[in-house]
Amino acid sequence: MEIRLQKIIAESGFCSRRKAEELIEEKRVRVNGRPASLGQKANPDRDTITIDGEKLNTKSRDKHVYYMMYKPRGYLTSMSDDRGRKCVSDLVAEIPERVFPVGRLDMNSEGLLLFTNDGDFANAMTHPSHQVPKTYRVTVHSAVEAEQMVRLSEGVELDGVMTNPAEVRIAVEEPGRTVLLITITEGRNREIRRMCEAVGLEVARLKRLAIGPVRLGMLKPGAYRELTGEELDALKRLAAKGAAKNRGRRS
Repeated sequence: MEIRLQKIIAESGFCSRRKAEELIEEKRVRVNGRPASLGQKANPDRDTITIDGEKLNTKSRDKHVYYMMYKPRGYLTSMSDDRGRKCVSDLVAEIPERVFPVGRLDMNSEGLLLFTNDGDFANAMTHPSHQVPKTYRVTVHSAVEAEQMVRLSEGVELDGVMTNPAEVRIAVEEPGRTVLLITITEGRNREIRRMCEAVGLEVARLKRLAIGPVRLGMLKPGAYRELTGEELDALKRLAAKGAAKNRGRRS
């Protein structure tokens, strides 16, 4: 039976479906020796699929696992780096299953990061259509004016496209320093930092506190633990609810 290539890659536990799409677009995926194209289908039981020349093990079906980590600053949200920089893969090397990060936090950001080998779960957590909220503690080097708060809340233009409305409130206000709590439902590259820059705010520190109902809590930098069954169920319900709501808007 032929299945979309990005789904095969995600179900193998190699990476998320969105990352698989990126790999295909970058021409790093081949099917039976030929460069793959986005939307292409393949038979995982018959076709040979390679990524960067390495054969994809489509017959392995590890049990799905789900972890949360406190990503420290100074680590790339990547499983490898050709420039030798520290990657989050260094911190999860003892996990028996092959896992990958769900979404990303930039190198200078810290906080809650999920890991899994379940491509469908990763897609549900990161795709904007599922509207899974993510909350950040954002420290800026100045006071924040009411107009800036309104612009962040209503959405700002990034790369010609408006961001979704965000929840924004002030947690700490001191001379020369303000701490904001910002909740967004998208996951564009460096979105929070770029939103702040767009309204004239310089981010000094950025920490993700929560993804949906799952909070960082007392986890220490570099530490990780498995999600509880209750946490996992709550995330899946939230993503399903967001997707249904988004479909209702389009119909």
